[in-house]
Amino acid sequence: MQQLKERIVREGKVLPGNIIKVDGFLNHRVDTLLMRDIADEFAKHFDVSKITLVLTAEASGIALATVCAERYGVPMVFAKKAKSDNIEGGLFRSDIFSYTYKKQVTQLVSKEWLHKEDKVLIVDDFLANGEALRGLCEIVEQAGAELVGIGVAIEKGFQGGGDRLRQAGYDLKSLAVIERADENGIVFRDDVEDEAE
Repeated sequence: MQQLKERIVREGKVLPGNIIKVDGFLNHRVDTLLMRDIADEFAKHFDVSKITLVLTAEASGIALATVCAERYGVPMVFAKKAKSDNIEGGLFRSDIFSYTYKKQVTQLVSKEWLHKEDKVLIVDDFLANGEALRGLCEIVEQAGAELVGIGVAIEKGFQGGGDRLRQAGYDLKSLAVIERADENGIVFRDDVEDEAE
């Protein structure tokens, strides 16, 4: 998605530890018009008329997932990282290693909000090593629901998570795949592929 790539190049910052900082428009201060355009771009790839639920992980994926769910006319559910007193009944759970927090995290979704009849689109702002998304896929599988696909705004292609998810057979659509990010700037995967031709 050209518009997203331009924003990444113009406003993104590369920080130590393979961190791509885009909090000015994606995951702290949120450009809601850009989120709408991202949702519409996902709708070109996935049959959103089939979707009954958008699922994401707490916390930075919530803004994008909410806009997607609103555009598709379905509810949004986010996996919590801790059990709170307001979750009743059983839980679907998945243990993952969080790249962002550098520790084990448990993702939890109430059985009240995810059912075997659901057709789920998983949405997230970032994909690095793929653990959070792998965990969400496990939760959808535990529920017996149908996973329609996975939509990601920005994939760090150099960390391999997206490639692993694709190899596992998931329909993953990433709108901007970063192949390299360092002091020399950000290079997208399709730019690298164009250079090779």
